[in-house]
Amino acid sequence: MPWRQTNPMDQRLGLIADWLRADNYITDIVRKYEISRKTAYKWIGRYEKEGLDGLQERSHAPKVIPRQTEERIVEMLIYEKCRHRSWGPKKIIAYLKTNYPYEEWPAPSTAGEWFKKSGLSRKRKRRATVPVYSEPFAKCSHPNDVWSADYKGHFRMENGRYCYPLTISDNNTRYLLAAKALAGTRYNETRRSFEAAFNKYGLPLAIRTDNGIPFAGKTVGGLSRLSVWWIKLGIIPERIDKGEPQQNGRHERMHRTLKEALNELPAFDLKTQQRMLDLFRIEYNEARPHEALGQKTPGSLYQRSNREYTDSPPLPEYDLDFCVRNVKYGGEIKFKGGIYFVSQVLAGERIGLKQIADDEWQINFSFQPIGIINLRRKIIEPLKEALKV
Repeated sequence: MPWRQTNPMDQRLGLIADWLRADNYITDIVRKYEISRKTAYKWIGRYEKEGLDGLQERSHAPKVIPRQTEERIVEMLIYEKCRHRSWGPKKIIAYLKTNYPYEEWPAPSTAGEWFKKSGLSRKRKRRATVPVYSEPFAKCSHPNDVWSADYKGHFRMENGRYCYPLTISDNNTRYLLAAKALAGTRYNETRRSFEAAFNKYGLPLAIRTDNGIPFAGKTVGGLSRLSVWWIKLGIIPERIDKGEPQQNGRHERMHRTLKEALNELPAFDLKTQQRMLDLFRIEYNEARPHEALGQKTPGSLYQRSNREYTDSPPLPEYDLDFCVRNVKYGGEIKFKGGIYFVSQVLAGERIGLKQIADDEWQINFSFQPIGIINLRRKIIEPLKEALKV
């Protein structure tokens, strides 16, 4: 039973005084103070052991906290957070579990609290979300089904010149295949970067990009010299819609991580910038856990493609229901008594034409449809416009 609503210390002193009198029984004492026998014996026992000091209130805090994080574990958490400032507690814990599997690591929420106490966490900006995009693109259920490529915005280096970082990643495993510090978006530099990736990792089934140079051009089918080369290699060039970066969301998310890691501090020149990109690529692929991959690293999941690169791809082949024409060096073809300008990037190449309606012929470059010849209007129409009903 609880003490009466008076000073508890006074009641304890009164209880001990009554108990010391020989004529008072314990039954009378507990009835007088309206407490249980257990409570009475507790205070009598303390008094006999410690005297008046034993009647003072004691702290109820546990002497041992069984789930308290060991100081050694906290130090390791802080150390890894200092090494990887852009990583959150989930990634830090996943990384430590992989590298130190025999230790008992706390929950990510506990690690987050330690980072807050140490001043190592920062409040993230709330970002606007977009609806999930239902992609009309190739599926990326296996490594090398789809690669993504982009130039991550140019910036001025300390020497006054500009750097244009070219990034290439595998959509299925998020593996960063290349991160190149280039002086521009020119075709030759871009092609050399892709040749290096193809030689090292083989060929993907498709490559997804935006509509910028050098990935696309303002010609029939949006072809560019680069996409023509990809098609000759048997790679499908996929282009997202304008103003729809979420269609290439995995690659865009990697760019955000790259920006955080480099902290927007440019290097002195391209050579130094390339070293920074190389270090980021190693950490991103081999050390940084990825939540969408079940906290595994991209490097633990990626496998090289079994489609080998060749610098002499075969000529495009067409079925018997196609009429084959050679594109002249001005970019035009002769067909059904008319001259049609296709694209100068296809100069010297063979294209196929297949009748799909009375006055309409679909133009293919290899497997890729690029436009429709309208014989009645004597023009080449884009595929999307031609297919509208």
